[in-house]
Amino acid sequence: MSSALTDLFPHPIVQAPMAGGVSVPRLAAAVSDAGGLGFLAAGHKTADGMYQEIKQLRGLTGRPFGVNLFMPQPESADPAAVEVYAHQLAGEATWYETELGDPDSGRDDGYDAKFAVLLDNPVKVASFHFGIPSGEALQTLRRAGTFTLVTATTPEEALAVQYAGADAVIAQGVEAGGHQGTHRDIPEQDDSGLGLLSLVAQIRETVTLPIVAAGGIMRGSQIAAVLAAGADAAQLGTAFLATHESGAHDVHKQALTNPLYVRTELTRAFSGRPARGLVNRFMREHGPYAPAAYPEIHHLTTPLRKAAAKAKDAQGMSLWAGQGHRMARELPAGQLVELLAAELADARTALSAKGDLR
Repeated sequence: MSSALTDLFPHPIVQAPMAGGVSVPRLAAAVSDAGGLGFLAAGHKTADGMYQEIKQLRGLTGRPFGVNLFMPQPESADPAAVEVYAHQLAGEATWYETELGDPDSGRDDGYDAKFAVLLDNPVKVASFHFGIPSGEALQTLRRAGTFTLVTATTPEEALAVQYAGADAVIAQGVEAGGHQGTHRDIPEQDDSGLGLLSLVAQIRETVTLPIVAAGGIMRGSQIAAVLAAGADAAQLGTAFLATHESGAHDVHKQALTNPLYVRTELTRAFSGRPARGLVNRFMREHGPYAPAAYPEIHHLTTPLRKAAAKAKDAQGMSLWAGQGHRMARELPAGQLVELLAAELADARTALSAKGDLR
């Protein structure tokens, strides 16, 4: 690991910031206390809600942790396409006895207010998804003592992250659960994502920044693989989604290893942006028709997803999960960090032994 990252957390293990109530303070605290880097997800929260979670987390741990922000999105959605999709979802609203959300509920996710909170109450690490903050913003955070990471899904995006002045890049492979952090939402490129090992190797040859690898990682041996490919640390989301401290709905946790859910797919059905989740009825019926319209579709489907969760109906929920979901382990988060670290050490020992035999 690079010294800048090593100083923050002993183990090269980062808990991915999962929006939607999964990355709660108790989860981040457990990960950080065990020697990893815990993360809060500010996406889809108010600035005050984010501040209250930071305050709560500071009361749970004295270890470093991170906060993730969504970048504001350009106005590119076709209102007519959103309206057509709303008509298609009318039956879902009737079934769940709720109303569809207002697609025009805001598109910047309160970014400026949340950024101001991070300046007034600096955290050790801040990461950004769906784009790159300005160079000035990144420098301002650095002066406040905050280490910055930005997601990239291609070598070209990673190069842009380096030019902007971020401290590190998160290389997100197509295997990753949840939303792909592409800087531009281009529907024609939905099926062109790079696998993690290939992505890490290409980014390693493109930039000099430290790399945090993300996408389908569930075991210590996989962490060893991405480190060997050129990463400095690994970011795991789905692996922590099933832990005791995770704020995920019990139905979501159980679905990860339920034989009913045999695969994941990238879909725009729930949010209008490509996101990987367990294939369920909602995804099958609506995914092929969902337009490229984030966050309009996210706002539109929010009441439906909440109603499905309240009814414990997994077929109507957004069951975000990476390709390694069947390998999820239901453990306390701190114990999982320790187990991953032990598996990583074993994998390194095995690789060293093989090298000695040659």
